[in-house]
Amino acid sequence: MEQEQVWIQQALRGDKEAFTRLVEAYQTPVYNLAYRMLGNVQEAEDAAQEAFIRAYTRLSTYDPKRKFASWLLSITSHYCIDRLRRRRFNLVSLDELPPWRETPGKQLLPEERVIDHQRQDAVQALLDTLPAHYRAPVILRYWYDFSYQEIAEVMNLTESAVKSRLHRARAMLAQAVSQSSDQSILTGAMQAVAGQ
Repeated sequence: MEQEQVWIQQALRGDKEAFTRLVEAYQTPVYNLAYRMLGNVQEAEDAAQEAFIRAYTRLSTYDPKRKFASWLLSITSHYCIDRLRRRRFNLVSLDELPPWRETPGKQLLPEERVIDHQRQDAVQALLDTLPAHYRAPVILRYWYDFSYQEIAEVMNLTESAVKSRLHRARAMLAQAVSQSSDQSILTGAMQAVAGQ
């Protein structure tokens, strides 16, 4: 954390190498958030790049009292929400696997890989059913383990609004699962989304 603050101060003084270190430290969480929000590898890469550009150009607005990760993920989520609003009714391709979960050293059996692939596709499909302003809190809560307060900071909401959105999102996800023909995979996906 102290090193991060040093890099931020150096970047504020124009040290591009210091900002590069920040990018290297946060490129995976920023990309993963963008992917979960947008559901497309290319769009997620573009969004992550744009988020870092915006962070660099607005670094002087960063409040050191806040966690840098919260500030950066806030920029990312707002950009993704804007992008989703512009895209509106376009369908999202689920052909590519998200870099969601790595288990170092453990090789999955072929059957396990198929089930894992189906579950990841089902999770993304469930997330895609949510409007962007409900999707972001779910991702921040269950993938990044953000507290309600941190989500509220990222999304410029009150904690009660965050709790309300999460409650409504879970209800929407449960409804999507109940309306699906493939209950077993979606129930497992719902449990993954709900962090159970």
